[in-house]
Amino acid sequence: MSGEASASSGRAAGGPVRGGAGAARTFRRTSGGWTPWLYLAPALVVLGGLLVYPVYQLGLISFLEYTQAQVSGGQPTTFQGFGNYATLFADDQFWQVLLATVVFAAACVVSTLAVGCALAVLLTRVRAVPRLALMLAALGAWATPAITGSTVWLLLFDPDFGPVNRILGLGDYSWTYGRYSAFALVLLEVVWCSFPFVMVTVYAGIRAVPDEVLEAAALDGASQWRIWRSVLAPMLRPILVVVTIQSVIWDFKVFTQIYVMTNGGGIAGQNLVLNVYAYQKAFASSQYSLGSAIGVVMLLILLAVTLVYLRLLRRQGEEL
Repeated sequence: MSGEASASSGRAAGGPVRGGAGAARTFRRTSGGWTPWLYLAPALVVLGGLLVYPVYQLGLISFLEYTQAQVSGGQPTTFQGFGNYATLFADDQFWQVLLATVVFAAACVVSTLAVGCALAVLLTRVRAVPRLALMLAALGAWATPAITGSTVWLLLFDPDFGPVNRILGLGDYSWTYGRYSAFALVLLEVVWCSFPFVMVTVYAGIRAVPDEVLEAAALDGASQWRIWRSVLAPMLRPILVVVTIQSVIWDFKVFTQIYVMTNGGGIAGQNLVLNVYAYQKAFASSQYSLGSAIGVVMLLILLAVTLVYLRLLRRQGEEL
């Protein structure tokens, strides 16, 4: 009788213990699902403060009447709805600037990728000392602040004292006077300060490709261009996606180079891009709501381009 009581008491005591252990395991599994988010929480808080809140304020101001009168408190802030966007889309200059921005950014992206990828392949073909010299020179260009690089390029192409005109025999030709020559000059500077990122990233990807693959392609008689197009480019596609999206974002919102090298957008605004156009509307004209609306349009365009590009790659079966 006492044995049965002892067994019964043991089962009674063991029941809660086993249940407690099961609950503990369940708690660990549940809390384990939140562990990554706990580690990411500090970064998410910082991103929320530096990215989400400014974007929210940008969108909010774009729906308000917000000029110098509202900033100084002389007039109350009123809700305009999509009135600022209607005003913006009815402006012919906005569409001209948007077209110029798209064409200029596309030319910068293509040129940057072409130069960066070509130099990345070159790095795999030269010896250690030339490779180190090229890497240091490229990183120096990459580390140069945009305003400093723009000023140096203006000095190089100066019509009176610049060495480029003397070497090319162009006399006192002003590169910043004409619309297309000014855009070409800015494009060269943008490519100069942007290609090192592409070069270093693609070079790292090429070094990760097994040597046997490249040697097999060379033994089959493939040229260097054919090896790049048929072997390296498909294997490096995830890396090329990253550098392409980064280049699109950077080149679409170019501001410093255009503002410094064309003195605020060129003669009569012939070299305006959206970022400089938004700056002029917001700060030169004190139409902060219109400047915010332009910023929102730029954000939506970049999001749309990125999402469409990623969707096309996923349709082709690429893993990103």
